[in-house]
Amino acid sequence: MNREHIHFVTGRLAEHALRRQVAELAAQVDFDASISVLSISVAALMTTQWAARKLQIPPGVTRVLLPGLCGGDLSVVQQAIGVPVERGPSDLRELPEYFGQAPTRDYGAYDIEILAEINHAPRIKLDELLAQAEALAADGADVIDLGCDPAHAWSGVAEAVRALRDRGLRVSIDSMRPAEIAAACAAGAELVLSVNQTNRDAAADWGAEVVAIPDHPHDLRTLDDTLTWLARRGVRHRIDPVLEPIGFGFAASLGRYLEVRHRYPEAELMMGIGNLTELTDCDSAAVNVLLLGVCQELGVRSVLTTQVINWARSSVRECDLARRLAHYSVTQRALPKHVAPELVLLRDPKLLTYGEDELRRIASGIKDPNYRVFAEEGVIHLMAAGLHLWGSNPFDLFRRLQALEPANLDAAHAFYLGYELAKATTALTLDKQYQQDQALRWGYLTRPEIPHAPGHRQLPE
Repeated sequence: MNREHIHFVTGRLAEHALRRQVAELAAQVDFDASISVLSISVAALMTTQWAARKLQIPPGVTRVLLPGLCGGDLSVVQQAIGVPVERGPSDLRELPEYFGQAPTRDYGAYDIEILAEINHAPRIKLDELLAQAEALAADGADVIDLGCDPAHAWSGVAEAVRALRDRGLRVSIDSMRPAEIAAACAAGAELVLSVNQTNRDAAADWGAEVVAIPDHPHDLRTLDDTLTWLARRGVRHRIDPVLEPIGFGFAASLGRYLEVRHRYPEAELMMGIGNLTELTDCDSAAVNVLLLGVCQELGVRSVLTTQVINWARSSVRECDLARRLAHYSVTQRALPKHVAPELVLLRDPKLLTYGEDELRRIASGIKDPNYRVFAEEGVIHLMAAGLHLWGSNPFDLFRRLQALEPANLDAAHAFYLGYELAKATTALTLDKQYQQDQALRWGYLTRPEIPHAPGHRQLPE
């Protein structure tokens, strides 16, 4: 079998770093390598159409690796040079991972059901209720839970349930009133939250599965009594020992889940996690991951969540991601680390840096007036031909730039630099990766970068 020969393509500024990286990789992975340095400073500015006109490759190349941010149709380049072409990573510092990827993992499966509660459902107009329910389902909810009003019976519960069922949605009813529950179940609700000694006498007539809870969270004897009652009457049920907020018995309530699983090893369990996500002053993502991890290990196969308070407004989506991560970790006996970074929101999974020497080398190699921005180790670097300013204060950097009276510092460039310097400052503040003209990474909340105005940065011929 012939030895693979990979041809790398880059711009002038990345040449030195790429040659060092490729030399190490070629020895480690065992392939022949060559490099084309095209007549452009920043590789990310090239397009496939432009590269197809400029690129020439040596004999024996088996595939060509373009920069990951090179836009356009790869087939244009492939037709021009006659060998397979692919995009590498967006940053050359990620090349080691690109060539050393782990085997494909069985990731994405889950076995925990998400019930998404719509709070105060009786107070919401039907069209808005349907819109909320469909949005929750799109985020990953398996069942839409209608939260009823403890103070007043809901005369329109049957209409709401039927409307949701007509949209193909599964429905649960969150009420303790037997008549309200009966109307909902007759209309198609499949699960009742919740049942204890106060309302269980009617449970056999509803024809639905119920969630059994203790009369008082700390008294499992009442739960045992209700479970016995339901079992004797053949009522399908799952158990919720009730999770309590921090400061009000949180640790003890986790202990109850352990105890209930010990007592009822084959029972279906549910955990209402909103008592933690909604009632704790912290972003909900990590809390959801931890709770879904507890559920996965204990065999709790359903969770009830809500997303009312602003810091928990995306809990359903977080639970959907978290249940997949937890399932992978438990079933594969693997740490839930470097598996799926969508739930790493505030900081980035890792930071790639050039270092001072390489940044100085980059600055000295710039021959055009376009501005480059780098941010690492607490410092912002602003570069152009004959220009290298650095510091931690973006306002000071801009004042120093203005003092030099560069010819190209018009309103459009000033706005552009302000936008990029703000992103760079945010990245340094939160220890995030900054890359010019690319969106900051916010896990699954990341929004694509807003395109710059056409013609703002011209590609050299």
